[in-house]
Amino acid sequence: MKRNWSHEDESYLEEKWGTISVKGIAKKLNRTETAVVLKSQRMGLGAFLDAGDYVTWNQLQTALGLGKSSSGYKMISWVKNRDFPIHTKRIRSNSFKIVFLNEFWVWAEKNQTFLDFSRFEPLALGEEPAWVQGKRRHDCENRRRIKTIPWSAAEDNKLIRLVKKQQYGVQALSKLMGRTEGAIQRRLIDLKVKDRPVKADNTVKWTADEFTLLGELIIAGKKYEQMATVIGKSAKAIRGRVYQMYLTENLDKVRSMIESGPWGAGRPERKIKHYLQMDESERRQTKDLIAKLAIVFQAASFCIEMKGD
Repeated sequence: MKRNWSHEDESYLEEKWGTISVKGIAKKLNRTETAVVLKSQRMGLGAFLDAGDYVTWNQLQTALGLGKSSSGYKMISWVKNRDFPIHTKRIRSNSFKIVFLNEFWVWAEKNQTFLDFSRFEPLALGEEPAWVQGKRRHDCENRRRIKTIPWSAAEDNKLIRLVKKQQYGVQALSKLMGRTEGAIQRRLIDLKVKDRPVKADNTVKWTADEFTLLGELIIAGKKYEQMATVIGKSAKAIRGRVYQMYLTENLDKVRSMIESGPWGAGRPERKIKHYLQMDESERRQTKDLIAKLAIVFQAASFCIEMKGD
């Protein structure tokens, strides 16, 4: 007797088609290989996956090593917030979310610091742009250096002990604990520890070479923690400098402003609300403008009072 395909069976076939063998899919679903191939053709899977022009949304997540457990989050964080190029393909009564590979690579290059390629196997999506190999290598190194697993009781005790000594700043603690600076700060709050890492000496001025290096690292797609190691400044200090110059901490947005120029290239125009991020010349101009506006308002107010009399 012919056995109908359940929704779960179809979802499994869609996800695994093109990533594991037909024999493996058939064994998992307890069907013949012929039945699997015929069903893939009816669902429209064979033609476009074999051509390699695009893959399903599920297959992309699998290839990147992300899993599907937070797919709803990705639809907001990736698609809504970062304009991820996702499409819907309808085949008869079935519809699939698909991603054109050429569009994905363009988007991925612009959003390098947002992505993590440490679990992305080489050539899992076919031919790759030249920049991907370096990105994967850096992410793998960062993954080995930085822990992302839950904190253990022993780690908590070590962190508390080191902070109480009042000898280490957050950058030093990050190196000693193998955690990001942000993770260190958040854990201290979670543990309700009153002591805090020793504050960095903010009176030490950045050199021109350090700013040049910062711009180069941003263009290269480095993350804050990676830049902190190279420059020798805390990730927090680097974030502050980036925001001071570009009014955002989003490194992908900053890289699009700099393009291939030096640090400071593409600096956005300041508004009055950005007074603290202005240079001295801009602050003087803003003060002069406010003084002139005050004179105009006073004159207007005087005229209104005279008319009232």
